[in-house]
Amino acid sequence: MKFMQEDLHDRFAIQRYDKGQITINGVAYRSSLILTPAEVIPDWRPQVFGELLEPDFSRLIDLRPEMILLGTGASHQFPHPALTVEILQQQIGLDVMDTAAACRTYNILMAEGRKVAAALLMI
Repeated sequence: MKFMQEDLHDRFAIQRYDKGQITINGVAYRSSLILTPAEVIPDWRPQVFGELLEPDFSRLIDLRPEMILLGTGASHQFPHPALTVEILQQQIGLDVMDTAAACRTYNILMAEGRKVAAALLMI
């Protein structure tokens, strides 16, 4: 599914998402990652939803976004509240959706200039 063609200069935009692969600024990624408008953090530890642990969200909190998008793979699944309590305590917004929807939402928020971080599981 192709998302974006325009040149966004110094920002990281998702150009394409296919199950198991995300293309960001011309580079294809095949493992879970964290994405912000300013950087791509490849090889985020959890590879599938069932592997998510509370420390996996620490790296996201350290980025100090106003919103975190959690792409849970091919299906929409909600993490246990104990995993995300620190995000809410830090007053960071959290939206959970399947990865395709998270990719689309990330591009919209990024294009609006929002301080967003996406944590994307591929499968």
